[in-house]
Amino acid sequence: MSIVRNILDKIKKRPLQFFLLKTVFLFLVLFVIDYSLGTVLRYFYFRQQSGELYRITYSLEKTNEDVLIFGSSRANHHYHPDVFENSMHLSCYNTGRDGEHIFYQYAILKGVLKRYTPKIVIFDFITAEFIKEHEGYERLSALLPYYHDHPEIRSIIKLRGPYEKYKLLSRTYPYNSVIFQVALGNTEYKKAKHEDINGYLPITNEWDEPIKTVTYPESYPIDSIKVSMFESVIKDCIHAGTRLCFVCSPYFFVAKNEDYSVVLAKKMAKEYNIDFFDFSTDTTFTSHADLFNDFAHLNDKGARIFTKKVIDCIGYKEEMKPTTTIQSTLSRVRRPKLQLEEKSIKSVSTRVNSAAHSLPGHRLLFPCI
Repeated sequence: MSIVRNILDKIKKRPLQFFLLKTVFLFLVLFVIDYSLGTVLRYFYFRQQSGELYRITYSLEKTNEDVLIFGSSRANHHYHPDVFENSMHLSCYNTGRDGEHIFYQYAILKGVLKRYTPKIVIFDFITAEFIKEHEGYERLSALLPYYHDHPEIRSIIKLRGPYEKYKLLSRTYPYNSVIFQVALGNTEYKKAKHEDINGYLPITNEWDEPIKTVTYPESYPIDSIKVSMFESVIKDCIHAGTRLCFVCSPYFFVAKNEDYSVVLAKKMAKEYNIDFFDFSTDTTFTSHADLFNDFAHLNDKGARIFTKKVIDCIGYKEEMKPTTTIQSTLSRVRRPKLQLEEKSIKSVSTRVNSAAHSLPGHRLLFPCI
């Protein structure tokens, strides 16, 4: 001890060295705290067996069902897995998550296709899906706990910002916004409050407001990265050999014109011979407020009816194989890697503008939902 004390006394007489020693010691303490707390949080995060966070883990790492549903809260509340299983005799899981759009959905899809090939993938497409906004990037925080174990989705997570890979050197950073959820997820409370049916969350309320008429705004900025990712969804599913369908599920309003994101998505899907079923203003639903929870979400009764209509459109048979057109598409499309460089973004932007000009007189988009 006397030797250590002597060394410290000598260092104290040299202010710069003493400052550096204190700094190193402080960083060492912070590292130990960060590593220890992060390890504990990680353990309890992946220990969950129910709840919203567990559904992310299951969707990304554990799904093995024949039919997978992707989308936001509209997907989560609109597609009933039991109806798929009873009608098609195929297992089904709903990976939809509130507030998440194309970035999150594509990340989950990449994790799924790395493990296995589902028979059918259904993407619920919302109006204004391609709008340029920052919220969609921020919401990628839901995937932070999976960054280190899933290299296939790292490029997507890094879209949150240029410093994301440095922030993720911290062990606690991926969990700092979900500590309370992790605590609840390790109790029975969360399971009892939000029990799901293979990912699907039923809503029982009935909408009692009169239907409204909307006009989509003439324009809003398009996010070329979102458009590029939409195309990557198509290419990845084609290469995996899974059947892909895009669906725009019902809204409770009457639209005077068509949303441009939907128009653009339909055009791209058609290029690859991919089905796009648009139920957004289907009178089966717009004539019945009792099938909705609010203007953007069906209730459980509406979801069951809607799921049956989607099944009828898909017309799946066990012996179905890819069509000749899709097989020819497979031969000309190479599996994409998400390299979101300036050059590729400019290329996508050019295609978006070209598509816009090919639709004369069409008014543009509607930033909602």
